[in-house]
Amino acid sequence: MERRDFLKKTALMSGAFMIPTFLKPLEALAQNNLTGYKNLVIIQLSGGNDGLNTIIPFGNDIYYQKRKTIAINQPDIIKLNDMQGLNPNLSALKEIYDQGWMSIINSVGYPNPDRSHFRSMDIWQTASDSNQFLTTGWIGRYLDANCQNCKTPYMALEVDDTLSLAVKGEKLKGIAVQDPNKLYQITREPFFKDLVHEHGDTNLNEDNLGYLYKTMIETYSSAEYIQKTSQTYNVTGMYPSTPFGNQLKTVSKFINSGLQTRVYYVSLSGFDTHVGQQNQQGRQLKIYGDAVAAFVKDLKQTDKLDDTLIMTFSEFGRRVEQNASNGTDHGTANNVLLFGGKLKNAGIYNNAPDLTQLDHGDLKYEIDFREIYATLLDKWLNVDNSLVLNKNFSGLNFV
Repeated sequence: MERRDFLKKTALMSGAFMIPTFLKPLEALAQNNLTGYKNLVIIQLSGGNDGLNTIIPFGNDIYYQKRKTIAINQPDIIKLNDMQGLNPNLSALKEIYDQGWMSIINSVGYPNPDRSHFRSMDIWQTASDSNQFLTTGWIGRYLDANCQNCKTPYMALEVDDTLSLAVKGEKLKGIAVQDPNKLYQITREPFFKDLVHEHGDTNLNEDNLGYLYKTMIETYSSAEYIQKTSQTYNVTGMYPSTPFGNQLKTVSKFINSGLQTRVYYVSLSGFDTHVGQQNQQGRQLKIYGDAVAAFVKDLKQTDKLDDTLIMTFSEFGRRVEQNASNGTDHGTANNVLLFGGKLKNAGIYNNAPDLTQLDHGDLKYEIDFREIYATLLDKWLNVDNSLVLNKNFSGLNFV
């Protein structure tokens, strides 16, 4: 290798380590070949949110017997029917529920559940069996199945600085960007820009160096498209001044500006409540509820709610009985919350969790989470769920 080439490649590899992590997994942009015009927003509550203190089965005495100090008092609960109600910190969602824009699916899980944060999150993000280890996410495989002929495919966007496994396919990946202006500015730095222009017309090999050049070139064009397109719309809805509120505000900006993205992914952490659960979970639920309510109202105001479906999940629920530290330990089944303007079964979709038939102190799941994914794929994103989930699921009837 000539000295000049060696220095250039060394500089590239050194520079790669200085590029923020959200630039490394980016795969690019598809402006055509899109299926449908509906938006799917996935919200991940990381840490294992306690579903029983989120959608509270106050009508079952066992709930209060098992949770003598952390149960939510009945007068404080926002009652939805004779059995279940909202945590008071989710008061902002009551109006959304009353409008028919919210659906609650109880007892969602999977066979042979795993209580590890990392493993259970992998299962949810890859849609695998509990004994199956996949390296691609279900949204990533949706990209693979739905956009095989795209030269620069981009249909999934994560509002964060790193890309989750859920959004990584075998051939295609989503793009992670927290701030479109910052992403654009970084890709216009002299070092980055010079490399892109120098190799933009080159046939690149599929080795590590070629992949890095390819990623940088695609990132360069993606950043420009996202930045310029999102600048065409200013959000008018009122959002809480929280990082999570800002994430959903950014998604609103992307949707309303006409960004050609079908799936958005956002996360909120802080739900691992082993100690002092009421205060910790209460704070996080308020952050979540206030931001989601603002987001739904914003989309309704801009006539985008009918074309948007929002799904909230957590990697597992918590055990039914509280622990000695006024918290709860890792459990199994949980609730999934859905929001949108075209819900067929708004309200509470199925029965409250059965607290009389437990599996060693844990809730038994009644609905496999992949039935929800299958519904989103078949009925919302218009792609055969078996192409993504590696087996066929019948799906549900919420849309």
